[in-house]
Amino acid sequence: MRLLGLDPGLRHTGWGVIDVAGNRLTHVADGVVHSDGTQALAVRLVAIYRQLGEILDLYRPDEAAVEETFVNKNPSSTLKLGVARGVVLLAPAERGLPVAEYSANLVKKSVVGAGHADKIQVQMMVRRLLPGCALASPDAADALAVAICHAHHAATAKAWGIRIAEPVAAP
Repeated sequence: MRLLGLDPGLRHTGWGVIDVAGNRLTHVADGVVHSDGTQALAVRLVAIYRQLGEILDLYRPDEAAVEETFVNKNPSSTLKLGVARGVVLLAPAERGLPVAEYSANLVKKSVVGAGHADKIQVQMMVRRLLPGCALASPDAADALAVAICHAHHAATAKAWGIRIAEPVAAP
């Protein structure tokens, strides 16, 4: 099974693709899609959506997983991040892929073993779990961590006969 992990951001959205065969995880690719901060919000969202569409077309994942947004002190920033996250959820769902969501703490706990791990620890464990990956950026490392988290939780859910992400019916 091929999984796409996504770490939403309005400026930089990390993405990572892994293949899963039983308990074996293999790095396929990772990177970041960018939007131009000088442009209008709508234009930036279209840029994110189109770039994610290219990634989906190129790597053809079977499922996607997205990190949930945390609320920060600035309500305006939180709202804009939420809008970007909506686009990140839409891109794979619009193609009929099941999309799971995981909190940042659960992702960190699944990959590092501690829910409040820092970015350096996450990057180190992603490199250990996916030998040979160079990591395009910290955002890409976070996206790969989301994919790893989903791989672990999807396998457990499957063993229990539970669906954690539903495919979206094609239009």
